[in-house]
Amino acid sequence: MDEGGRHPPLVVVMGVAGSGKSAVGVLLAERLGVDYGEADEFHPQANVEKMASGHPLTDKDREPWLKAIGAWLHERVDSGAVASCSALRRRYRDTLRSEAPSVLFLHLAGTHELIARRMAAREGHFMPTSLLDSQFATLEPLDDDETGVVIDVGRPVHAIVEEFLDWWGRYQTTTKEVGTDE
Repeated sequence: MDEGGRHPPLVVVMGVAGSGKSAVGVLLAERLGVDYGEADEFHPQANVEKMASGHPLTDKDREPWLKAIGAWLHERVDSGAVASCSALRRRYRDTLRSEAPSVLFLHLAGTHELIARRMAAREGHFMPTSLLDSQFATLEPLDDDETGVVIDVGRPVHAIVEEFLDWWGRYQTTTKEVGTDE
């Protein structure tokens, strides 16, 4: 807990493949002093093989994966945690919230061109650049009633993390002032 008696947050770093979720998530977890969960590690092997062969996942494929990430977050509600997860659709984020209601979202947003360049430069990742179009087509931005912030990925990782931490500090102050802080 911090000096105000609040727990560190549960954060899902979301965005399309290649947006930097892992890099941002690792540094954010380090800065918060909490566990980090790499969403790719929650996928069943069948999902990895499907994506590696150039086929996008279906909602049926994603459901157990999302529930596993949500359960992992829920287990860390008192200690805080950061997980990377594409969380591209509202209903996917709703599934995560059904397991971990207090989760916050850090949406890493960038242009198709920038992210395609990043994906092309990655080595050894199962997600091919050919699926980037389907990722952008699937993406539903955070709705006004979803707690989170959108940050441009065209900045250094440390700057993204600092911007999120600034936002979270303001969010905590605002929720405390209106009496919604737990």
